[in-house]
Amino acid sequence: MIIPDRSIRICADRGGTFCDVHASYPDPENVGKRKDVVVKLLSQDPSNYPDAPTEGIRRVLEIVTGESIPRKTVLNTDKIDYIRLSTTVATNALLERKGHKHALFITKGFKDLLLIGNQSRPKIFDLNIRRPSPLYMKVVEVDERVTLVGYTSDPQAEEHAIQFDENGKVIRGYRGKGWDGEGDAEGPGEIVQGISGEAVRIIRKPDADVLKQDLQALYDEGYRSIAIVLVHSYTYPDHERFVGSIARSIGFEHVSESAQLLPMIKMVPRGVSSTADAYLTPILKDYLDGFFDGFDEKLKDGRLKSPRVEFMGSDGGLVDYQWFSGLKSILSGPAGGVVGYALTSWDEKRKGPIIGLDVGGTSTDVSRFDGRYEVVYESTTAGVTIQSPQLDINTVASGGGSCLQFRNGLFVTGPESAGAQPGPACYRKGGPLAVTDANLLLGRIIPDYFPKIFGKSEKEPLDADASRTLFEKIVEEVNASGNSTTAESRKKLSMDEVVYGFIKVANETMCRPIRALTEARGYATSKHILASFGGAGGQHACEIAKLLGIDTILIHRYSSILSAYGLALADRAYEIQEPSSTFYTPQNLPSLVSRMDKKETEVREELKKQGFEGSRVHVERMLNMRFEGTDTSLMVLPNADEELEGEDGGEDFLKAFKRVYKTEFGFLLEGKTIIVDDIKVRGIGKTFDTLGESVYSEIEHLRSSNAIRAVNSFDPSSESSSSTKPEKADTRWSVYFDEPVGRVDNTPVFKLERLEIGDEVHGPAMVIDDTQTIVIIPGAKAVITSKHLYITLK
Repeated sequence: MIIPDRSIRICADRGGTFCDVHASYPDPENVGKRKDVVVKLLSQDPSNYPDAPTEGIRRVLEIVTGESIPRKTVLNTDKIDYIRLSTTVATNALLERKGHKHALFITKGFKDLLLIGNQSRPKIFDLNIRRPSPLYMKVVEVDERVTLVGYTSDPQAEEHAIQFDENGKVIRGYRGKGWDGEGDAEGPGEIVQGISGEAVRIIRKPDADVLKQDLQALYDEGYRSIAIVLVHSYTYPDHERFVGSIARSIGFEHVSESAQLLPMIKMVPRGVSSTADAYLTPILKDYLDGFFDGFDEKLKDGRLKSPRVEFMGSDGGLVDYQWFSGLKSILSGPAGGVVGYALTSWDEKRKGPIIGLDVGGTSTDVSRFDGRYEVVYESTTAGVTIQSPQLDINTVASGGGSCLQFRNGLFVTGPESAGAQPGPACYRKGGPLAVTDANLLLGRIIPDYFPKIFGKSEKEPLDADASRTLFEKIVEEVNASGNSTTAESRKKLSMDEVVYGFIKVANETMCRPIRALTEARGYATSKHILASFGGAGGQHACEIAKLLGIDTILIHRYSSILSAYGLALADRAYEIQEPSSTFYTPQNLPSLVSRMDKKETEVREELKKQGFEGSRVHVERMLNMRFEGTDTSLMVLPNADEELEGEDGGEDFLKAFKRVYKTEFGFLLEGKTIIVDDIKVRGIGKTFDTLGESVYSEIEHLRSSNAIRAVNSFDPSSESSSSTKPEKADTRWSVYFDEPVGRVDNTPVFKLERLEIGDEVHGPAMVIDDTQTIVIIPGAKAVITSKHLYITLK
């Protein structure tokens, strides 16, 4: 097959258990159309390949070109247009505490600041509290000091503040409380204007000779990564840059300057984020260097005619290789899935909120989409509080690989995971019992239809006997544990009842983060649509929706690889943030708008370099605002109907801030002055124009034209139905459902590719393709559309 150069588009998502690869290339039989290729392989299989994404891309190139490419061959990239990756390398390094050894450079007198933290006590009633150890290995104090002139809680702060001219020179000194009556501030020292507009007094500058000595000593000890966190560097970063320049001249490979990473007030989260970056980025870069080694030199050089390599950031935007860091990759894996379901499930006309349920091999990730990605600017992962924009994703340790145990009379699922190595018991590697084993024994996974990628040959099917052997021991243990004499407790539980008991516990565990994102925030869970994806999502979606009172489920045709598919739909993102420390008043608004205009120009210029301009660029302008006297600021982005409503013709951020604050806290601090801590401009380069008709419109058209037709009418209690098979069913299989239905020996199994648009499958049934199994419970109906299964529950 002749494939044009620069025509293959590849997206790879390396999860905890599986690595999913989605690729597309020009269809030689239909000009202007593209064909899709899907490859699914284990994330870790060291006996067969060293790196899963590289191996997946090798298989894609073999399929598309029709040529045999031996393993360990350096792959030619002439045919590749771009490679997009999401990775959990940095996340796993943080969870397992296997990051890079690094040292912390901090202002003298603040040596223990990050260890003390913010005094939060998330487990206040625990009898044995174990505080996570800091990420850094050593602390070096920098003898430097700057301070801010005046204080923001002064009722006359603006009147008393130092006044600067356009060039940053002092026109008039400080006149507030503490002024020494002689100079321009409370004491001696050079006065400069910070980035935020605040007056900064330089009390002591760092000594270059001392710094060189300290840095050289660290370098000689084997340190190659440092984090620099100095007081007030968010507005005056010069001292951090000075330390960083000396470190680089000595030979340090990675230097994390907190003001460069995150120019925001609050030294503790800024400092912890910098240490996390110094801890994770070297590990991430090592992995990426190894990835690039599997390809020819064109892939990494980044020139115009080279294939583009892009990475999914934690905020849902694609990031260029040079901007990708450990700090931006914490949620790289789940973010692709959020983008995937948001863009394929949202309808701009109906505006129905959606819950994303990503059931993977190791964990379940839950998020909510209501027309705009929900972003948090501070999050805690593995006990480390990081200040960086991330999609608001709740994760629970319950997935296909979650281990099953009967402990202290309780059915327990997770948090331990079998992962990909050794994997669940049925993976033929001597692994423990996991949720996948339970679904296999209940008939919800059919070995003949499941990818045959197991065993030493990578060609063997799942081993149901291994799962059954371990479950028999569990059943004996469960039935032997009853110590009550009631008739109910004396009843012996069957294998099906015990196995399904674990599934019910897993389902309830997956429901918890959904309720936290909806009911706990004032949203009715039942008024959402459930978009289920992930390799195990289809096996649990109907029962989870039933538990939550949700009556509509969307399952994309590529739901099992939606995190990889989402990479193909994702937009390129670039943002600039700058501290402000300005009162939000009519007098200050023009200067805020002017600063945002300037940053917007810079953002557009950067995106233009990356190939996006004009209507393909969407810009979001945000202010980080708070009431004076509080320390909780909110990043505010006006709604479309609030834009251009301000008195000066600019965005009405005041109205937007009050709306967001009231939603978050339930009240407003009327009469309080509002402070702008930061300005932020985010540019989004659109990678596609439209995804076509929404699934909801398609369903309406099918209903209005009477194009929906049932392919089965299945009554499990009917004697006659057991001997017949629906015309389009591929086979029948014995599947266990919740009581009172129980096990249905003649459950029809449909191959997704054999079903046509408008076909309606009635539960109990299963719909299967090469990478997923979708269980349709009794009472549910699934309509096949061009891109989804549209499932409704009675």
